[in-house]
Amino acid sequence: MPQLPDPTRRRTLTTLGGLALAPLASFAPLAFAQQQQPAAFTPGQPIKVLIGVPAGGTQDVLTRAIAHQVRDSLGPLIIDNRSGAAGRIAVDAVKTAPPDGHTLLLGTASMMTMFPSAYRNLSYDPIKDFVPLVNAARFELALTVHKDVPANTLAEFITWAKAQGDKVSFGSYGAGTPSHFLGEMLNRAAGLKMVHVPYRGSTPARQDVMGGTVPVYFDTIGGAQQMLPTGRVKVLATSGDKRSPLMPQLPSFVESGYKDVVATAWFAYYAPLKTPPATAEKLRTEIIRAVNSRDVRQLLLQNGMYPVADGPEALVKTMREDIARWAGIMKAVNFQAND
Repeated sequence: MPQLPDPTRRRTLTTLGGLALAPLASFAPLAFAQQQQPAAFTPGQPIKVLIGVPAGGTQDVLTRAIAHQVRDSLGPLIIDNRSGAAGRIAVDAVKTAPPDGHTLLLGTASMMTMFPSAYRNLSYDPIKDFVPLVNAARFELALTVHKDVPANTLAEFITWAKAQGDKVSFGSYGAGTPSHFLGEMLNRAAGLKMVHVPYRGSTPARQDVMGGTVPVYFDTIGGAQQMLPTGRVKVLATSGDKRSPLMPQLPSFVESGYKDVVATAWFAYYAPLKTPPATAEKLRTEIIRAVNSRDVRQLLLQNGMYPVADGPEALVKTMREDIARWAGIMKAVNFQAND
C-alpha cells in the first residue's frame, strides 16, 4: 500500500521554512540601507577640486593657496581642470560624483547664477543640486585694451569705439559670464556696437589681447594686474560701484557716469548633493579657516581677489540675489546662449 504524505510533517517544514527565512528577510532592508549610505570621508585621502576653465587662471591660484593650508587637516587638494561647455562639464561631473567629500566644485558666479537664465536646457539646478560650502573670494573686472588702442582714459576709449562702430571686437572669458555682460552693459550704456568674442577661459583671452588679436578684453582685476608689467596692454576702468582699492588710480564705470555698468563675481566651493552634514561641516570649517589665514588673504589680494569666507546661508543669499539681477540684465540685452 503506498505511503501517503504526512500533512503534519508538511506543516512543520513550512513553518520551519518560514522561521528560517524570517531573519534573512529582516536583515535585507538593513543591508540595502547600508549600501545606500555615502562612503565616509577619509582625512588624508586626495580631494579632487573640479575647475571649469583651463589651467593657469585665478581659480587655480585660489585653490592652490587653500590646498596648502588644509593639507594636514583634510588631505591633498588635487586640481582637475575640466574646461569645455563654459564650465558646465565640470558642474555636471560634480553633480553625479559620489557624495563622500572627495570631489568638490569650484563654482563661479557664471555657472551658479548666470547660466540658469542663459541656457534653456541647463542640466543642473545650482540651488537644489549641490551642498554649498564656502564663498571663498570676490573680485571685480577691468576694461583692458591692447597698447595700440588710441585711448588712455575711459572717455577717450568711448569716443574711439563709437567712431569704429561694429568694427571693434571685445573678448570675454566665456559666453554668459560677467566678463561678457560687462561688455554688453557698456555697449548699451555708452551707445557702442562692439562685437563679442567669447574665449574658453581667461588664459587664451589674455594672450590675444596682449598680442592684439582682440583689441578689448574685460578681464578680472587680478588678470589685468598680471598683464600690465608686460607693457602690452592698458587698463582704463574697473567694474565695482566705487574705485577698487586694488587699482585706486582708475575710475569705476559708475564714477564715470555709467551707473548701471557694475559687475562683481565670486568663487565658491560646493559638494555633491547628499554629502553627509558632518562631512560638509568638516570641509566648510577647514576651507573657511584657510581663507581667513594671513597667507591666503595676502595672496588673494595680490591676485586681485577679496577674501570672503562666507558660509552656506550667506552664499545661497548671494546666489539668489545674483540670479535675479543677471536674469534682468540678460532679458534687457535679449541674450540666449546656444545649448
